[in-house]
Amino acid sequence: MKIELLEEIIKKRSLKKEFALLTNLETSYSEIFEIGEPLSKEFENNKNEIINHCKLKKNGIIEKTQIFIQNYTNPINVVVIGAVHITQYLVEFAKNLNFEITIIDPRSYFTSENRFKDIKIINDWPSEAFKKIVTNSNTALVALTHDPKIDDPSLQYALKNKFFYIGALGSKKTHINRCERLRELGFAEKEISSIHSPIGIKLGGKSASEIALSIISQLVSESNKS
Repeated sequence: MKIELLEEIIKKRSLKKEFALLTNLETSYSEIFEIGEPLSKEFENNKNEIINHCKLKKNGIIEKTQIFIQNYTNPINVVVIGAVHITQYLVEFAKNLNFEITIIDPRSYFTSENRFKDIKIINDWPSEAFKKIVTNSNTALVALTHDPKIDDPSLQYALKNKFFYIGALGSKKTHINRCERLRELGFAEKEISSIHSPIGIKLGGKSASEIALSIISQLVSESNKS
């Protein structure tokens, strides 16, 4: 790899840009590609396949070609509402996955350093906390407090900002009441139905660690959807 190309990769990574490195295995020629940008003649005949692999964040040799693609993607931002016991396990599971966790909880007695080491924690109510972080359509929300005063404003923010994943802990009755409050605020049925509740994939577990595993499994599944 040419030093100029390596320097460009380092620069883009420092700026948290998402891109792909394309390599023609027959010629050893490599170039950087970002969706929306033109390709060189070396790769333009396979533009559709390259874009598809980028969108799916797939690495490897593109079928029926000699093109190797390596995607450089940013961690998925997961905002967890509530520094509860489940959150501790959730953080542990996320450490070896492409997730970057931020915890929001105004109850500072739940967010001690002993419980959450090296995790970004914001001890503010959601209305103030969301002003301190950058979110977009690639952000996920996991609401775990069971307290409508904390969970509801967070869900409203996530729906308005079209987070790719929104999940909320609670029983069916709790969720029915939650949905009714959202309707009263003017949220559409399609928006409300996008909330995953009961949260997580159905694994049958009841313990905090099992619930956390079901949530992280659902996050992985949703983040890998095209």
